[in-house]
Amino acid sequence: MQSVKNELLAALAAELEKLSLGAGEKAAFESPKQASHGDLACTAAMQLAKPLKSNPRALGEQLKAALEAAPAFQRWVDAIELAGPGFLNIRLKPAAKQQVVRDVLSQKERHGQQAPRNERVLVEFVSANPTGPLHVGHGRQAALGDAICNLFATQGWQVHREFYYNDAGVQIETLTTSVQLRAKGLKPGDEGWPEAAYNGDYIQDIANDFLAKKTVRADDRSFTASGDVDDVEGIRQFAVAYLRHEQDKDLQAFRLKFDEYYLESSLYTSGRVEAAVWKLVASGHTYEQGGALWLRTTDFGDDKDRVMRKQDGGYTYFVPDVAYHITKWERGYPKVINIQGTDHHGTIARVRAGLQAAGVGIPAGYPDYVLHTMVRVVKGGEEVKISKRAGSYVTLRDLIEWTSADAVRFFLLSRKPDTEYTFDVDLAVKNDNENPVYYVQMAHARACSVLDTWGGDAATLAEVDLAPLDTPAAQALMLKLAQYPDMLTAAAQDFAPHDVTFYLRDLAASYHSYYDAERILVDDEAVKKARLALVAAVAQVLHNGLSVLGVSAPTRM
Repeated sequence: MQSVKNELLAALAAELEKLSLGAGEKAAFESPKQASHGDLACTAAMQLAKPLKSNPRALGEQLKAALEAAPAFQRWVDAIELAGPGFLNIRLKPAAKQQVVRDVLSQKERHGQQAPRNERVLVEFVSANPTGPLHVGHGRQAALGDAICNLFATQGWQVHREFYYNDAGVQIETLTTSVQLRAKGLKPGDEGWPEAAYNGDYIQDIANDFLAKKTVRADDRSFTASGDVDDVEGIRQFAVAYLRHEQDKDLQAFRLKFDEYYLESSLYTSGRVEAAVWKLVASGHTYEQGGALWLRTTDFGDDKDRVMRKQDGGYTYFVPDVAYHITKWERGYPKVINIQGTDHHGTIARVRAGLQAAGVGIPAGYPDYVLHTMVRVVKGGEEVKISKRAGSYVTLRDLIEWTSADAVRFFLLSRKPDTEYTFDVDLAVKNDNENPVYYVQMAHARACSVLDTWGGDAATLAEVDLAPLDTPAAQALMLKLAQYPDMLTAAAQDFAPHDVTFYLRDLAASYHSYYDAERILVDDEAVKKARLALVAAVAQVLHNGLSVLGVSAPTRM
């Protein structure tokens, strides 16, 4: 129905432009709050009444008459009703609602997607330092980041997935020490074992492979161990490569691949950190105090000034963050989205302030942030907090092994990112309607089963007569199908992949209701073909929506 809606929107814009110059650009339809009020609603009369110094209801009457005379409205609209102070409630003809079936079947995987645009977006997510396995919080980031990338791709953006990590900081030094001590035969609890060391069993695995002089390969690096327990630099490089390889296995199990891995250490070796500091000092917004170099971020809305260079000469994390985001801008990404935990909330103001102070042309509000809460995991009615592999938290791989990649993705995307979420492992493996991912996938499988039972050529359904789709159940299902393109656009604009999960659950419910209300494979050939076309359209939209989430659409369950 998007093609129909576009025709009606163009006609509405033309009439609004006649009423007030520039008003056509703001032409829009809304969904009525109650289905009984119609299929589309228009509030333009109330919005234009004040600037035009007109009575909104009288303006509504005038707009109603103009729209009723427009060819597009005569073709697709059954009735326009004036309500309240100037609402226009629009009831579509059955043929208008049926048009969505043709749109879906002709566009297939492209349905809901916008034309390519010459705009680039960089989405940075996961970005876990290679000090241990990915935990469920990283899993939430992975699901969010990948789905947001897919949403922007549906809107025609050129999308770049980036993973940023530090391979040479204090945490890496702790990792190196932990592996070296394990290689020398020490373990947690022994005398001489540092309190800050990493205790998970994976540290012993790294030490064993280092002693065995193994070679490890990750997506962005590889290294062969020397086996020498005094080779500190070799242990560091081997441990980083080993854990990057482990992270890659987690990401592969999650069906996720990045376009680029960006090293924090490269910001120092390339001179970008020093260059950023020079820019900030040259801007006149820095000052010396207490032996440290400060940036006056309060000049740009931060709640307090921030230290750039500490008394010992080392830079705070804030400085490479600024340098890194300058590189994003210089690499040609005017839109950047960072997916991070809510514990990074404090970095937003200081990074944006630093970028403004640098004076390189970056606009205020750059980059965008999506912050997410951590995830509680419940199994057997009790919270799970410890993984044998990691030692102190549940890993992403644990969650995938207990359930499935599909369940993990769908569940972690089923709430707003900043909402606390409890992942119920027992629910995720249930094969019933209580499990939301099973419920949606079953709707797709059920639709495919009907088409398989019919056994005809699905390509022929795009041209069948859809007039028999005039029942309340069929029309309700078609209206739900028609919401898909606009839902995708809004979800991309709001960084809200949870909207896709909500929509898919609603579409699955509508299809299950339709399936129970009307028999598909009836004797009447015309009715059967029309209903099969609707079923095929539902299957396609479910498939497309699940693909945005990175979730499979099985044809049998």
